Formats: sequence, structure tokens, C-alpha cells
Amino acid sequence: MIRFLAISFLACLLFASCSLKTTEGLRQVHFNKTEVENPYFSNPEIDYVYKAKIEVYKKNFGGILIIKKTAPESHRVVFTTEFGSKLFDFQFEGDTFTKHFVVEDLDKKFIINILKADFKLLVNEKAKVFTVYESENQRIYKTQDAERFNFYFFDDESEKLQKIVNTSKTKEKVEVDFTTSEGKIADAIAIKHSNIKLTIDLEKFKQD
Repeated sequence: MIRFLAISFLACLLFASCSLKTTEGLRQVHFNKTEVENPYFSNPEIDYVYKAKIEVYKKNFGGILIIKKTAPESHRVVFTTEFGSKLFDFQFEGDTFTKHFVVEDLDKKFIINILKADFKLLVNEKAKVFTVYESENQRIYKTQDAERFNFYFFDDESEKLQKIVNTSKTKEKVEVDFTTSEGKIADAIAIKHSNIKLTIDLEKFKQD
């Protein structure tokens, strides 16, 4: 009996340690929606321009980030200094990623892979929904991203996308937080990693 209780206790601890904080306190609900949409970079007529700060393992890069939708499933992401010198230039076309240019300090395979995943998460407009959760004031859509999962958090009242959390089966990996006043363009975006020293902060560029 004691042995059984000990095994049960350990099993409970293991289950608790493997559960996602992202879904704690949420209730799963029935849903009809088959796709979730990220509207923030979906208009091909807009050049999305942001003041950007990227910190990679204590190295800081500041400048201007421009995101442009160039085709139905294509985005160009260009990061320059404030004086116009290019730091990186990426293109996303469906599942195809093209590195047009990267400055030497960022041209490391693991850094490129992280930036690729972060910006793909940012510009990906649609994803297939297979589970929906609710909290008191949010609706959360769970989607699959290769061997990981993405959770899209929408405000119930305004229906604005507030954040995306990328996870493995047991741990949160990346969180993208959006601040928006009107819902179609993000005023500010913060990308942070739970286990990697890389952060990206974007603030919508305001022309005087």
C-alpha cells in the first residue's frame, strides 16, 4: 500500500511538472472555427515599419525593422541601422525561407534558426485550429507548429490578438506579446524566449 501511494505521488509530481502553465485554469470548449488568423502583417498595401531592438547573448542591435507582404503567402523582413545599413534581409514564402543578407555578427546558424522561427511565427497569417480554450476574458486557440504548438490569445470583448505562446508538449519556449489600439496593426511587439538569451522589441514607427 505504501509503495502504491509513493508511486502515485511520484506520478502526480511528474504530471504536474510536465503540464503547461499556458493552459492552467483554462477550460476546453466546443468550437466551429477551423482557422485562426493573425491580422497584424496581412495588408500588402502597408509597409510595416518599427523601431527595433534585438538583444542576442548580451549583444545589442538597434535600428529599423520593415515587414512587407509581397504576395499572398510571402513576406519580406528587413532590419537596418538608423543610417540605412542592412543588418539582415529575410524572405518567407510559404514554408520556404531565404536569407538574402545577414551581418557577420548575426550570421551564426543557431541565431539564424531562432530569428527564422520568430519572424515566421510573427508573419504567419493563418493556422489550423484543433483545440479551443476559454478563460474569463480570453479565447485561446491551439494550433500545431511542426513538433511544437502555438497558442493564440484573443480578447473576448475586442477580439484583438493579444499574444502567441509557442510551446513544446511540456514547456513554454517563446512568447510574443502584442499591444494594439485599433486591432489591425500592432503598436508594439515583444518577443522573449524562456531558455535562450534573445529578445526582440518592436515599436511602431511614428512619423512626425
